[in-house]
Amino acid sequence: MPQPAHPAAINGLTLAQSETIAAAALAKGRELGLLPLCVVVLDAGGHLKSARREDGASLLRPEIATGKAFGALAMGFGTRELARRAQAMPGFTNALSDLSGGKAVPAQGGVLVRDPQTMALLGAVGISGDVSAKDEECCIAGIEAAGLAPDTGDPA
Repeated sequence: MPQPAHPAAINGLTLAQSETIAAAALAKGRELGLLPLCVVVLDAGGHLKSARREDGASLLRPEIATGKAFGALAMGFGTRELARRAQAMPGFTNALSDLSGGKAVPAQGGVLVRDPQTMALLGAVGISGDVSAKDEECCIAGIEAAGLAPDTGDPA
């Protein structure tokens, strides 16, 4: 009989939560008629919890979605804000890219996942496939479907 994970081994999001987020995010994309999407859910430690790539999603979509989620985690705010900073401070964005080994993508569509009561960081979602604002809209829908709080990088 398999043993449940030790509570200390769970780093933020559970697999069930991450699967709910991914499924609801893709459903939102279909509802909106978006291009094929890829959704990646990372836990608070940056570890992969869930990844789904729709049929027809182009080649680098998983890497871009991962980069959006990773960028949000790395900076501690959603990539809506990271995209604004990239426009205002390209030198910083270049340094971030170098320091992260090119893993942080400064484009809207990476959203932090927080506990709705404590606002503790649980992980991040990244989506790629359509325009960045629509990718972000799907992230938010997925996070909210799991009963969690999205953090896009905008002040509340």
